[in-house]
Amino acid sequence: MAKTKRTSDRVDVLIGGGGFAGLALAIALRQSLGPSFVVTVADPALGKSHSDDVRASAIAAAARRMFEAIGVWDAVADEAQPILDMVVTDSKLADAVRPVFLSFGGEVDPGEPFAHMIENRPLNDALMAEAKRQGIVLRADAVADFETEASQIKVNFSNGDPVVARLLVAADGARSAIREHAGIQSFGWAYGQSGIVTTVAHERDHQGRADEHFLPAGPFAILPLKGRRSSIVWTEAAAEADRIVALPDEEFHAELERRFGLRLGDIKVAGPRRAYPLSLSIARSFVGERLALVGDAAHVIHPIAGQGLNMGLRDVAALAEAIVDAARLGLDPGDAFVLERYQRWRRFDTMSMGVATDGLNRLFSNSSDALRIVRDVGLGLVERAPALKGLFMREAAGLTGDVPKLLRGEAL
Repeated sequence: MAKTKRTSDRVDVLIGGGGFAGLALAIALRQSLGPSFVVTVADPALGKSHSDDVRASAIAAAARRMFEAIGVWDAVADEAQPILDMVVTDSKLADAVRPVFLSFGGEVDPGEPFAHMIENRPLNDALMAEAKRQGIVLRADAVADFETEASQIKVNFSNGDPVVARLLVAADGARSAIREHAGIQSFGWAYGQSGIVTTVAHERDHQGRADEHFLPAGPFAILPLKGRRSSIVWTEAAAEADRIVALPDEEFHAELERRFGLRLGDIKVAGPRRAYPLSLSIARSFVGERLALVGDAAHVIHPIAGQGLNMGLRDVAALAEAIVDAARLGLDPGDAFVLERYQRWRRFDTMSMGVATDGLNRLFSNSSDALRIVRDVGLGLVERAPALKGLFMREAAGLTGDVPKLLRGEAL
């Protein structure tokens, strides 16, 4: 007997990708528009363990405000370490002294740190728990293909099930299959660098201080975690990073200690080590017909300023506000006018951050003595300009420009 073709499910917004951006967007839409506005998140990784994720993320003040607004932050606050100070140095690897050229106090407002560090696993777990509590449909499937019509977009999952949506959101990462299927090209380049990521335990308390050591190979960041631990983001040429990660434990420790220094006493590696290739990639359009790109599907930038995740959460806040405003007026969330509002809101900011991080990486990741003098003079001038330092801090915190409501901590 022939198999009866399954009738398509109908949803308002289908989000392909269940990472931080996809889950945060789903929660924001469900909380603002209620259960009658149907939101589905599809990702084959949903429900799988994230125990092998060694990464931690810097959550800027604006992103933290958004997590508070959507009811997630309380679940992870005890796991989050405030960054109370940040110190920038510039030296060669063999230099005995690393002079401080720039330092930041850690508050954007009294009692509000400009960022927190948190390991990825508890944050992902908190977002998943809230999505389930909100009754969001979570499917462990990938978006296989789709076809756009005038008033809807027909999507097929990898298991063959169909769904009809008014808007499809690509939140499926840097190698977004949804973006590729839509024919949206990206421009950018590989840096020939990799970021080595691991966790380090140390003898002394970090006291909430983050250090960014600019070395000729690239930045070596020491980012405070809860307890006497820090997350390391260590940039090297790609081949050198692969060599270092593959070293026996004792030799890896020796390479790490040369860069980490002795300020926090004895150190030991307290987690797995991974190397991630670094690149710049920005989609030529953040929207298509009944399609929006968010997070790494829209842009990937160098981690030199710790803004990658925060840029994705800014996308979420802007797209959620555009959709909610339209839905409350009875408008179609996939309408071109709604999507163009989102794109205008996010594209210039993204391009500016991409150019800034690319320029910083090129300026600092080299062994030129002439460039070193120029950048150290520049850092010294910023250090002596409190108003400029304050502006840079608010920019890093995500609190400049046309800030969406969620990033101000306001409900939609």
